Amino acid sequence: MTGINQSGRYGRYLHAALTLADFVILNFVFAATAMLSPEFVAASPRTVWLMANIAFIPGSVLLGHQQASRTIAMEHIMAASIKAVILHIPLFICGLYFLEIDRIPWGVFAEFYGMLAVMLPTWWMLSRVLIKRYRRSGHNYSTIVVVGSNPTSRRLCDIMDSELGFGYKVMGVFDKECTEHTPAELYRGTIDNLEEYIEQNNIREVYCALGGGRHEEIDRVIRIAEHHVLQLYLVPLFSQRLPRNYEMYALGSIPILSLRHQPLSRFRNRLAKRAFDIAVSSVALLMFPLVLIPVGLAIKISSPGPIFFRQLRTGYRGRSFRCFKFRTMKVNSEADSAQATKHDPRKTRLGEFLRHSSIDELPQFINVFIGDMSVVGPRPHMLAHTEQYGKLIDKYMVRHYIKPGITGWAQINGFRGQTEELWQMEKRVEHDVWYIENWSIGLDIKIMFRTVINAVRGEKNAF
Repeated sequence: MTGINQSGRYGRYLHAALTLADFVILNFVFAATAMLSPEFVAASPRTVWLMANIAFIPGSVLLGHQQASRTIAMEHIMAASIKAVILHIPLFICGLYFLEIDRIPWGVFAEFYGMLAVMLPTWWMLSRVLIKRYRRSGHNYSTIVVVGSNPTSRRLCDIMDSELGFGYKVMGVFDKECTEHTPAELYRGTIDNLEEYIEQNNIREVYCALGGGRHEEIDRVIRIAEHHVLQLYLVPLFSQRLPRNYEMYALGSIPILSLRHQPLSRFRNRLAKRAFDIAVSSVALLMFPLVLIPVGLAIKISSPGPIFFRQLRTGYRGRSFRCFKFRTMKVNSEADSAQATKHDPRKTRLGEFLRHSSIDELPQFINVFIGDMSVVGPRPHMLAHTEQYGKLIDKYMVRHYIKPGITGWAQINGFRGQTEELWQMEKRVEHDVWYIENWSIGLDIKIMFRTVINAVRGEKNAF
């Protein structure tokens, strides 16, 4: 393991320093708002200032500690900072009205919170970067020992050693013997030597990675850690099989692991996504006649057949639905089985343009509005392809955990159109699963904007 010479005796003051900096940011925004809009503090400057700071205390106490957390992801830091701003709003405004300071224009509040919503998240993310750099330089680290010599414990040590920004220093590994999974220089002996080593080396945390059958040894490690008031973590040996994003629940006193983190499994997230879909599809459908009339006439003139092409595709939870598109091909018997190719003779000249510009997908806003699809999600495939790829690709059916979309993460990353080789569909599935595990409204908006940009430029794989 990489050596670190000092733990940094001032590390205990890190959270206090970050909290102080948060209040500096708050008061800077307060002063800037007061200068730009004097009516903000016209009624009672000291009272308004004091209320602004008091209202920030709950957010700082409940959420601010996440800045200094060793392993929290940057996106969670961002979310926590926004929550701190949102929490401040009702506390501050209701506090002012309780104190009968009720003549501040709403536009001034918007100005204040607009600046705060930019500066506080920016500072929290910047502070996270600075803290990790501080820890990489050998400060504010936590000394730990690992109990267990196996592939899981080795993986744990490697992760802590490869990213010093977490701020961990593995002092030693304990087990019955030193196996091939533990470097000889880290082996410190059996569990009989653990307590003495803890006392002599100022250990702060213990990670126990013993097998489930070694109950007596695990109980002994727990007693030693509790006796010395150390933080103890039990590491399951199957952790190497877990995906990066998983969730733990409790059924009574029994812990249960969900192997796939799905933000859309929560009702409030599904409600937010559905509201977003209805809002976007409603606007699109109001403007739809401007596209439908000229495109519909052009389709009728270019070749005989209907304006719309309706095809059964696999949707949410594997249920089939009729997906709408503008017809881009001559009427043919292979429409429900053969994938479109680059120089497909079935396509009309108009169809080439509609596909290349993605205009052919616009009728799918009807599917979004009625609830069969979402604006953003994994693209729905023909039933024949679902049956085919479901047998060939691991996790292929996972993409049906959510509603299919008009566009998706795979599409904006270049994985759309014909899949001539299996690896192309595998990459598409990989991106779809990533989207399911990392969904957010912000991600949906990002995908929408990039889809529009790609459509304006023209998609080379759209055929």
